Amino acid sequence: MSKNTIIVSAEKRSEQGKGASRRLRRNGQVPAILYGADADPVAIALNHNVLEKQLHNPAFASSILNIELDGEKIPAIIKDLQRHPAKPKIVHADFQRVSAKEPIRVSVPLDFEGEEEAPGIKRQSGVATHALNEVEVSCLPGDLPESIRVDMSKLKVGDSVHLSELKLPKGVEIIALTQGADHDAQVAAIEATRATATSAGVEEEEAEAAEEGGESDQEGEEE
Repeated sequence: MSKNTIIVSAEKRSEQGKGASRRLRRNGQVPAILYGADADPVAIALNHNVLEKQLHNPAFASSILNIELDGEKIPAIIKDLQRHPAKPKIVHADFQRVSAKEPIRVSVPLDFEGEEEAPGIKRQSGVATHALNEVEVSCLPGDLPESIRVDMSKLKVGDSVHLSELKLPKGVEIIALTQGADHDAQVAAIEATRATATSAGVEEEEAEAAEEGGESDQEGEEE
């Protein structure tokens, strides 16, 4: 579960509209909205450079954030982020309040482990492929994991991992799997390469040589 507390400092903004938002951006701020949890939406402003730095933290998008506003810390998650199409600028952000008793839906990153130890890579010269890098889950805020582990350590060439095979923390469910078995998407796999075919050929030749050597030894004993 998410253990780190990320504090996002904000201030209320009274002016709204395109003109007001442009003035905020010129002054190094990001217009944003805080909504949800049966409370009225609140227009807020954030420091652009501080927010940009916080976004570099991989846990930011999958953590319960504390929006610090008027001396109060409000638990929330980031739901949307808009960037300028041509400039490295954040132009708007949406934050959703969360209630400890109400499930939330969040996209959580996948953490791929054990690839170097996988037989398909270590012995068969295969290559790991990732079909997904994150997965949308539903859980109570207190059960939200920072990431979900994908164990690749036992996979051979041709093997794959699907959503239904992931080990989830207690209280966490994958949204796609609630929609039926046909949504059990592939997460990762180990695929063959040209080196895999060469490796297989060498193993086959070694096996044949060992077998022929055994037969020659047996014939010598019979003579």
